[in-house]
Amino acid sequence: MNLMANILLNVLIAFLIGSLLLGLYRKVVARVQTRPGPPIIQYLLHLLKFYIKESSFTKTAAMPFYLGIASIMMVIWITAVIVGPVVQGSLLIIFAVYALHKIVEHNAGSSSGSPYGKLSCVRAVYSAAAEVPLFSVLVIIYLKTGSMGIADIINYQAVHGPLLYSIPLAAAMFFVLIVSKAQYTPFSITKGKDIVSGYETEHYGLLRGYLMISESLMWYMLLWVFLIVFFGVLSPLWLIIGMVIMTVGIAFISATTPLLNPNHSVVLQIIFAAIGIIGSILLMNVI
Repeated sequence: MNLMANILLNVLIAFLIGSLLLGLYRKVVARVQTRPGPPIIQYLLHLLKFYIKESSFTKTAAMPFYLGIASIMMVIWITAVIVGPVVQGSLLIIFAVYALHKIVEHNAGSSSGSPYGKLSCVRAVYSAAAEVPLFSVLVIIYLKTGSMGIADIINYQAVHGPLLYSIPLAAAMFFVLIVSKAQYTPFSITKGKDIVSGYETEHYGLLRGYLMISESLMWYMLLWVFLIVFFGVLSPLWLIIGMVIMTVGIAFISATTPLLNPNHSVVLQIIFAAIGIIGSILLMNVI
């Protein structure tokens, strides 16, 4: 299979699986809260709906920035799919994509002119203060394996066993990062119920469709990176099983815990990061 076909196949797989997992996420949240919930394919149906609906633009939107930002969001996560499953490149680039996501998230909110979007973009900047310490997980992985390359990390685990057992606190730190990107979890302050759709408010039609594709790709990639980095080589079946288990677990957290206010969310994540950094270093020295 040539490179372009491989890229297209992996992007399609990431989109379809990510969309179904997000549909499963909403279903589990609803069932835990004793509601019937939407069908698992509801996310895909919503996406199709936005693509066939007429696109409209608010008078307050900052053109053409408002038009381009949704496309940029989709492009950066397609890049993550290429760097990850396709070529198994540097883990540093994956985290750089995540950092770019925070920037685009901010700009998507500010460019719409919506007060809800602007509040979301402020929270995006604020939440970055909590997520920056979580990037130290990269340093911990490098100290343990001696490489940032995904292929090298996989090979290391083939010899020494899964990193989940040797640096569990680093895995916990990355898990908190994933939880913060799920909807309605305690740390999801950029798209909280109090600000409607957050930075996506005032994005309709095709632009909203782009953002939804980005969400599907992002969810797939965050789970893929966690499973590959901390468990090593997994067959496609076990990879999907792992993604389903993580999605159900995070959905249960979302359904049973309240949304924290921005201050508490940031402080709690910083505390988790500090414990994870210090604990991981101590564990590596002991081991």
